Amino acid sequence: LKRGRAAIFAGTGLGKSFMELSWGQAVAAHTGKPVLHLAPLAVAGQMVREEKKFGIPCQQVASQSDVRDGINITNYQKLDHFALSKFGGVILDESSILKSTDGHYRTKLIQECQSIPFRLAATATPAPNDFMELGNHAEFLGVMSYTDMLATFFTHDGGDTQKWRLKGHAENEFWKWMASWSVMIRKPSDLGYE
Repeated sequence: LKRGRAAIFAGTGLGKSFMELSWGQAVAAHTGKPVLHLAPLAVAGQMVREEKKFGIPCQQVASQSDVRDGINITNYQKLDHFALSKFGGVILDESSILKSTDGHYRTKLIQECQSIPFRLAATATPAPNDFMELGNHAEFLGVMSYTDMLATFFTHDGGDTQKWRLKGHAENEFWKWMASWSVMIRKPSDLGYE
């Protein structure tokens, strides 16, 4: 919340839904603007059911005319029905949708969310060695462009321009940089809990 734009890479069952809803509630209260929570097709309805368990109000919406104060949940497929500039925050559930460097949703989300001050990307799936996906997350969050990330921390692996590897001297700096805008959790003990 202090950072404003961050990623949560948390393993299955660690409560990403609760984290996303709590973040959305705080952002809506702070900005006085609605928050748009984007989710995969079957997940939007599930997220609304989850709010009853957590006591964090939200509503499922299909277009901008349905939007109310607080958290508004919809599917990625309905993205074109919303004016993203009207929101104080945006949440990407299953943010691995950003994975493809030339994907429709990736490009649209990066371009149209640039002016949104609060952005949260949450998923369980980014592989630590899938640097392209991590770069797309950084670009969505406005931390660093995908191409700048590659130039700063990586080198081509041989003659193949599709294969990148961390520069030996940059490995520690890369992971420090990642930790400045994201958290990766596989199990509670990663944060010192049982």
